Amino acid sequence: MNKRKYQIFVSSTFTDLIDDRQAAVAAILKAGHIPAGMELFTAGDKSQLATIEKWIDESDGYMLILGGRYGSIEPVSGISYTELEYDYAIQQGKPLFAVVINEEALEARLKAVGRAVIEQENPQALKIFREKVLSNVSSFFSDEKDIKLCVHESLADLRDNPAAIGWVSAADVEDTRALHEDLARLRKENDTLKEKLKAAEKADSRKSGILPATELSELFELLMDATIKIPEDVSNGSIETMKLGDIFISNSTVLINGVTNALNSGAFETFLYFNVCPKLTMHGLVTNEKVPGVKYRRSFVNEKGLSFLAQIEKLRNEQKRKLPPATAK
Repeated sequence: MNKRKYQIFVSSTFTDLIDDRQAAVAAILKAGHIPAGMELFTAGDKSQLATIEKWIDESDGYMLILGGRYGSIEPVSGISYTELEYDYAIQQGKPLFAVVINEEALEARLKAVGRAVIEQENPQALKIFREKVLSNVSSFFSDEKDIKLCVHESLADLRDNPAAIGWVSAADVEDTRALHEDLARLRKENDTLKEKLKAAEKADSRKSGILPATELSELFELLMDATIKIPEDVSNGSIETMKLGDIFISNSTVLINGVTNALNSGAFETFLYFNVCPKLTMHGLVTNEKVPGVKYRRSFVNEKGLSFLAQIEKLRNEQKRKLPPATAK
């Protein structure tokens, strides 16, 4: 934290407060921090005002030195650039502190320098601005010593302000590449362990003959989304469409025993073998095999298919038990 540097934006009118600004800048630099301010810009340019706002955004704190002048007027708003800067810093929630010249010091400067140090065109606007500043965090100053003391005290407070982020030299930043590499390695190992755990759970479910709930749900949705046309010779003279899942469940007994492509197979068995079983095979629910000693093949419900049918039947029975009993009328 001792190596953290804060950027402080110093705002004021210019020609009447040159020495005071220099005192503030010198105090900020002596404390090891970074001053920024209007010396970098040309007043009166709208684009420059936007640049100043950007610098205030990037600064950790804002300091106002308010003397006896209101400053140059921004033509659109009719407000001085100094007050616009101050208002913008408040709007952005910047930690701010202000020093306002006291009446005795201003009177002394008037006698020593002349009317150049007091506002002659907009005295009422200056009065209102001064009252606004004094209602916030501020203190009076009479000379450069007071300004330096204010900078010293305000920088000490800034270190405890969470809104002040500060700057750190690259040489003082800890090299975190090794940490990032370790995090990436651990993340990869974690993903690998998750995959192994998922595979182990799937294997355990296969051994127990129970499909994981997610797989069961996905299979059921897939089978209920697929439809099959039932030809006339199977559906009593009219072409019908049924869901694959309904066909599988309602004809489970036949499919468990198996259907073949033998020449003497009936229309319904042939329909199941050629139209239904291939789709069920795609989902791993039915197995097709060569029957030894004959020329035809047989399709039948395998272990996964049996598990699917058993779990669906169990779920349906549980659902029936949850239904309220019928009431006689």
